[in-house]
Amino acid sequence: MKTFMDKDFLLDNDTAKTLFHDYAEKTPVLDYHCHINPREIAEDRRFDNITQVWLGGDHYKWRFMRSCGVDEKYITGDASDKEKFLKWAECLGKAIGNPLYHWSHLELQRYFGYHGTLNKNTAEEVWDLCNAKLAEPSMSVRSIIRNSNVTLICTTDDPVDSLEWHKKIAEDPSFTVKVLPAWRPDKAMNIEKPDYLDYLEKLAAVTDVPEIATFEALKEALKKRMAFFASMGCNVSDHALEYVMYCPASEDDVEAIFLKRRNRIPLTKEEELKFKTAFMLFVGEQYHDLDWAMQLHYGCKRDNNTLMYEKLGPDTGYDCINNYAPSSQMADFLNALNQNDKLPRTVIYSLNPHDNQAIGTILGCFQDSTAAAKIQQGSAWWFNDHKTGMIEQMTSLANLGNLSGFVGMLTDSRSFLSYTRHEYFRRILCNLLGTWVENGEFPADMDTLAEIVTDISYNNAKRYFKFPL
Repeated sequence: MKTFMDKDFLLDNDTAKTLFHDYAEKTPVLDYHCHINPREIAEDRRFDNITQVWLGGDHYKWRFMRSCGVDEKYITGDASDKEKFLKWAECLGKAIGNPLYHWSHLELQRYFGYHGTLNKNTAEEVWDLCNAKLAEPSMSVRSIIRNSNVTLICTTDDPVDSLEWHKKIAEDPSFTVKVLPAWRPDKAMNIEKPDYLDYLEKLAAVTDVPEIATFEALKEALKKRMAFFASMGCNVSDHALEYVMYCPASEDDVEAIFLKRRNRIPLTKEEELKFKTAFMLFVGEQYHDLDWAMQLHYGCKRDNNTLMYEKLGPDTGYDCINNYAPSSQMADFLNALNQNDKLPRTVIYSLNPHDNQAIGTILGCFQDSTAAAKIQQGSAWWFNDHKTGMIEQMTSLANLGNLSGFVGMLTDSRSFLSYTRHEYFRRILCNLLGTWVENGEFPADMDTLAEIVTDISYNNAKRYFKFPL
């Protein structure tokens, strides 16, 4: 029987152990997509207790606690931080097979030096130990980032954001980790949302125009904000889409749709898709011209529990996989950009694991010599960033594309302790490659294997996104 989560956790053979301990483990972390707050980095936030680090905003944990029958009082309600932690510990103790069990214990090991197991019997001990550790200078936000061997972080930022905290971080010579904005224009695209016209007013205000009355005016406003983001070091965009649509329309039709929305007349679903297609084609061309990479996250059906959405709002644990993500529309969208020689480097993420093979075949249609693996399949995302999901995603990519060119893992997290997800991913990666070697499916060429592992862990992302490192 193996020891629980020892130094060879998830490493089942000698090749895997060598790849991880000699190469992957020593490679820095580049977190090119996350949802952490740059203000907390600028102000070097400290946490009063482990609940603030672990349970504040972590809808992964909230979902699991709800599935254990925990009252909402102990999840997002008015229970004390300690009461919430004790409830979480009770639930975690039985989370067999869930990645939360591994993530939580990796964090306890790496940041708190605790190698036991957290459950209802050890909760008081772990509460006291973690809180004592959080009081030390080594557990401020900046120290956590440094001690995690992180070199660069991309946050997720709306076009109307001032980026004031990024500026403060960049101007502070005492903190050398780069913190760059990533362009996330979902609110500018989501024309069907009730607050869309209010958002246009905010966008107009930051671009010093009296009104965004036409689609052409919207495009000009977005160009100004893209230029500002570029001046702040941004070279990555990101989109959260229900699915990648392709429903082309003439410029006149799109302007008519925009005017209809300006006049508060409800749009049809077809009109909504025509507008969003025009929007995505426009920004895709801009990304090409700016030499930005485009990330497309899709396949999520959001806010399914209306009752809880009205109480708690979005991003609180009530989203699910959307089964509708036609590969033909993705191919048509990329082809429309490619026809005009305006296809940027693109990373495609689907929340539905059944899309792995479809994405793998799409990639090969649009590769060229401008970048290695110019069109990428992104890492196993959200509901898939567990052992099974990662193995399936990387195996599919290897079968149908170029695994060695993969840009690897990201945290996609709001927690400053989640850098251990990179370790979790790297262990799974090394074990997958090691298994192929041990099975005689790839030669035991350690020079090549070491290059592949370090590239996927770090170097590919640095080169692909053209980060200034």
